Amino acid sequence: MKRVNKISKNQLQRLPAYLYHLQMLRASGVNRVTSPQIAKDLDLNVELVKKDFALVSSTQGTPRAGRDIDDLIHDLIKFLEYDKESTAILVGCGSLGRALIGYRGFDDFGFNIVAAFDNNPDLIGTKIGELTIYPLERLNEIQSIKKAKIGIITVTAKAAQLVADQLVKAGIGAIWNFAPANLMLPSDIIVQDESMASSLAVLSHRLKMKERSLKRKLK
Repeated sequence: MKRVNKISKNQLQRLPAYLYHLQMLRASGVNRVTSPQIAKDLDLNVELVKKDFALVSSTQGTPRAGRDIDDLIHDLIKFLEYDKESTAILVGCGSLGRALIGYRGFDDFGFNIVAAFDNNPDLIGTKIGELTIYPLERLNEIQSIKKAKIGIITVTAKAAQLVADQLVKAGIGAIWNFAPANLMLPSDIIVQDESMASSLAVLSHRLKMKERSLKRKLK
């Protein structure tokens, strides 16, 4: 198996899409796939798909018959480490936090939220599914028991930095940040920002480009 640190960010972001698509194909009765077929289905360059598959999988295919879909799915799961459990704690149990906790799709990725925190007195002590919401002041105590690897931030921009600092002090090594804030953290802390504003900007821009292209074709 190839080492994860040899994969680019763009490649890593494409792999879950390959996996999901392959699982859908398998469920529909498909046993073998080719790179050109996947490239066409996902609107990607065929050489790009070939390079991605060669990086993560030792499964060999033939130009006509393609690759065994079960082997390819297995290799993608192993490479992405979805077969290993990854635990997280979440801070901020508003609408977004509750939605993330309740999302059962994380099970497919070996991802498990093991504790939830909030400072709202109306929420502390209540439950989201099987998780009891703890006060933020118990973060160190609970983390010493749970030993989660990832901290999820779903608080306001104003509170995000304070929460991030507390997570780092509690021993969290990676942060999944949903707050609209630029976090200032030690260089050894891995941060993945999920910016809805940025995603919306990209979506809106692509839609405008599509509309302009259609208008030019109609002239």
